[in-house]
Amino acid sequence: MLKKSNPILRALKDSFIVATLGFVMIGPMVSFILSGYTVDLKLQRLPWLFCLLFLLRFLFILLSTNPTLRQLVSFINKQFKKKAPIEKLHPAHPRWIWVIALIACILPLIISKYWLSVAILSLIYILLGLGLNIVVGLAGLLNLGFVAFYAIGAYTFALGAQYLHISFWLAIPFAALLAGLFGALLAFPVLRMYGDYLAIVTLGFGEIVRLIINNWASFTGGPNGVQIPKFMFFGTHLNAGARYIVLYLMLLMMVGLTLHLINRIRHMPLGRAFEALREDEIACRSLGIYHVSTKLWAFSLGAMIGGMGGVFFAALEGFVDPGSFTFMESALILSIVVFGGMGSNLGVVLAALILTLLPEVLREFSGYRMLIFGALMVMMMIWRPQGLIKFSRFSYVQPKQNEPKQQ
Repeated sequence: MLKKSNPILRALKDSFIVATLGFVMIGPMVSFILSGYTVDLKLQRLPWLFCLLFLLRFLFILLSTNPTLRQLVSFINKQFKKKAPIEKLHPAHPRWIWVIALIACILPLIISKYWLSVAILSLIYILLGLGLNIVVGLAGLLNLGFVAFYAIGAYTFALGAQYLHISFWLAIPFAALLAGLFGALLAFPVLRMYGDYLAIVTLGFGEIVRLIINNWASFTGGPNGVQIPKFMFFGTHLNAGARYIVLYLMLLMMVGLTLHLINRIRHMPLGRAFEALREDEIACRSLGIYHVSTKLWAFSLGAMIGGMGGVFFAALEGFVDPGSFTFMESALILSIVVFGGMGSNLGVVLAALILTLLPEVLREFSGYRMLIFGALMVMMMIWRPQGLIKFSRFSYVQPKQNEPKQQ
């Protein structure tokens, strides 16, 4: 009988093969750096790349063969495959939420102006993620053109200030109503669509809005964009630091109100109709739920939140142009919803913080940020397909004391 080969030798052989394949595939991207119209060779990176891939694969094989670690991984996988937990209808607010809220209020006093602007941008993406979460996470309607409502909100403030001299405070409700109207108009053509067809139509809607803004130069300024008057707090001009603090606190309050609104909607019949529409539209209609009004509400509510996010973005930047509202913004917002967990508000908040703060932390590796972002999404789809936080369902019927609670 042939003796079994040494596991260490097999691990070394497998690691060598993986390192060689990775060297061939990733080596050109790491060693050939485009600088203007010339290509700089960074050949000293190649040996480090090969050694890193070899070491990572070797450690992975050794750890995966460890019985204790294999039991731990099996336990974690079982936890991931559990059904969504059923919670009480009115769960008590944990105390740590108030602690986090207090820390968030104190934060602008202890960080620099640069990181405060990053925090404001993170809150804007949290607001956008919550808006898209109503459409995609709760109602199950794939929307790839959500950036259109973001642009409508920003240009409502910019053009309203330029032509009608409206203030920031009036721009918020006007942008919400106008974006909600466009959301309802988008919902009408897609009432009978779902899946890939719905995604294509919403993607086209987002591009149509961007092209109109870009080409209607006499009204929107076209590629040159629109300059926005400086943000005023009840008629008082603020310096940059005070303006950032006010915007941050207002956004923090808006995010809190939006979270409360979505949480209340989930407890209402409308929220239950959203979930029924997401699970099975045919069964939803057979139960007597009017799918037309349900879809209209989903698109309109999500669009209103996106429009308000656009107003805050315009106030933060002081300038808007079509280049800020490309498809990549829609992809980023959708990634926040998927990464955090579709339907989970807490997951959206965590994902927005990670996906907006991580590029700033990795600014020194700007050439590899998209590579790291892609690898992070791939790992999430493999090991955590439900997202960071699972979507939890609420029960209207309390379990009896003798019956075990559902997991």
